[in-house]
Amino acid sequence: MTQRDIFTDVAAILCPIPQPERGEEHDDGFLAARDQAAEEQENIVWNLRIAWEDDDHDPLIDALAGARRAKEQAEQRIRQLIAYSREFVQPRPYTLGDVAAAVGMSISGVRTAYSHRDVAQVADATGAKPREWRAPDPDDGQTVA
Repeated sequence: MTQRDIFTDVAAILCPIPQPERGEEHDDGFLAARDQAAEEQENIVWNLRIAWEDDDHDPLIDALAGARRAKEQAEQRIRQLIAYSREFVQPRPYTLGDVAAAVGMSISGVRTAYSHRDVAQVADATGAKPREWRAPDPDDGQTVA
């Protein structure tokens, strides 16, 4: 039984080579995408091997940790986009139903998906000012009269 090469397998998972659709086998766009993915796989294999040899980094554990970081960053972007859709779009925010459908959440999930911190990050990133109706941030010590 031949042992699998973990470096090659992890690279194939991280950067799959596209498979052609019917009639796409000779399409220049597909061929370029396939070649680019194959080159990316080779680069990943090389980087994984170097990390293993130089620093004793396990390729699978590092790939899992990287995927977790990417997931957390994507979740943060989703929260910020939801905050933008509800707090910054004028004259009216996007509806809870439309946003919920776009992100695969319930309406109540959208209502609670973002925090004052997310709103502040969107304001910092865009320079836009959020709508005025928001309740004060409970973490800043202000009370609502």
